[in-house]
Amino acid sequence: MNIPQLKASVTAIAESNQSVSDKRQAICDYLKQEIDHYHWVGFYFKNGDKAELKLAEFAGEPTEHTTIPFGKGICGQVAVSNKNFVVPDVSAQENYISCGFKVKSEIVIPIFVNGENIGQIDIDSHITNPFSEADEQFLEFVCEKVAELK
Repeated sequence: MNIPQLKASVTAIAESNQSVSDKRQAICDYLKQEIDHYHWVGFYFKNGDKAELKLAEFAGEPTEHTTIPFGKGICGQVAVSNKNFVVPDVSAQENYISCGFKVKSEIVIPIFVNGENIGQIDIDSHITNPFSEADEQFLEFVCEKVAELK
C-alpha cells in the first residue's frame, strides 16, 4: 500500500467538482480497486433521528443489509461505541451480521462531524486478518476527508 499516493488520490477526489454522493462513490470505487484486500467498501450514515444506520454509497457485491440498528453487527456497535473496530476473523464475533460467506474480516471506522458520529466506512475482506495499523490510520484519514465533503 502506497499510503502517500492513496491519500493524494482520496484528497483529489474530495476536492473534485462532483456532488458529495459522487465523491463518496468515487472513494469507494477507488479503494476497492487500489487495495487488494478491500473486497467491499461502503459508507453507512445515521438515518435521521432513528437509532439505525442506512447504507449509502458502496463498491462490491450488493448487500441486503441496507439498514442496521445501532448495536447490531460490527457497524451497529461502532455507531454506539464511537470507536474503530477491527475484526481479524468474523467467525469469532458473536454480534456479527454476515454479508456473505466470502467475508472473513472487517474494519469499521467512524466518521465525525463536530464531534458527532454521523456514519462510518465499512470494509470487508475475503482474507482472514489482512488489516494493519496502516489500514486503520489511512481509513481514519479517509473518514476525515469524507467528513469535510461539501
